[in-house]
Amino acid sequence: MLRTLMISGAVSALMTGGALAQDVTLRLAHFAAETHPGHIAAQSFAEAVAERTDGAIAVELYPANQLGSPPEQLEQTILGAIEMNLPTQGGLDKYEKAFGTVMTPFAFSSYEEAHQVLDGPFSDWAGPKLEDQGLVLLSNWEYGFRNITNSKHPINTPEDVAGLKLRTPPELQIVAALEGLGASTTQIAFPELPNALNQGVVDGQENPIGVIYHYKLNDFQENLALTRHVYNSMVHVINKDVFDGLTEAQQTILREESVRAGQMMRELVIAQEEKEIAALEEAGMQVTRPNLAPFAALMGPARDRVAEYSGRENMDTFLSFLD
Repeated sequence: MLRTLMISGAVSALMTGGALAQDVTLRLAHFAAETHPGHIAAQSFAEAVAERTDGAIAVELYPANQLGSPPEQLEQTILGAIEMNLPTQGGLDKYEKAFGTVMTPFAFSSYEEAHQVLDGPFSDWAGPKLEDQGLVLLSNWEYGFRNITNSKHPINTPEDVAGLKLRTPPELQIVAALEGLGASTTQIAFPELPNALNQGVVDGQENPIGVIYHYKLNDFQENLALTRHVYNSMVHVINKDVFDGLTEAQQTILREESVRAGQMMRELVIAQEEKEIAALEEAGMQVTRPNLAPFAALMGPARDRVAEYSGRENMDTFLSFLD
């Protein structure tokens, strides 16, 4: 009942039977910086939707956590106070545990493998589960493989991670991976991270290359290790009541343009990663590319923690997709 009461003006502009009574504005909130490929893709999505619907659907963008922290934005999308959101699987798994399996440490060996699994069997299996939470999965976008930075020393082996105090988001999979390598972890809200790094509250943090680069975390960190310990992506979701109120043609347009924008983001992230790493090195950051096999070999306990959190049956299903 609460979710119905919270539905925004987008639904009030819809008539029964899915026919539009007037033009609709859909707000899309996300956490990426305005220079990040995530926001560039969101802009492209908004422009294409407006063009293909002849202006009947306008998409307003709110990047960089303008409408609240990532958990707050997702909750508001479920309630209908925000129409669309781009959470990661780590946000979605608070509502549907199947999504927690994606961030199993060292699950994917490449972007290609991750995309093939997420776009195929994983979405077919987990996507419908989100509808029970009031969300429709439009498509998978990108975020990237996560890597460790720190201000103490270069990381070449798992032993170099041991003893570091690292900031993580409040996502068990990432915590489990880093603690499995011997680090201690603490959760700090991302907007507070630069100050925490600057003041030495933590030794380091972990994020995809694009985040490290676009938020200039190298201003506070001397060392970057390409550990690629967890993969996750933005997932484009829309409030189910809002989506159900659109015409079938409009729903198709949203799905198609979401997929196109997500593919655009993937291409941008992958193309820019090596350039961003080079730019970080040029700015003075020491970058190491450790052999990841010894890191992955220590992940047994971490994977057990993820399986317990996500559900053993969910984990078995996810692992079958990898096979």
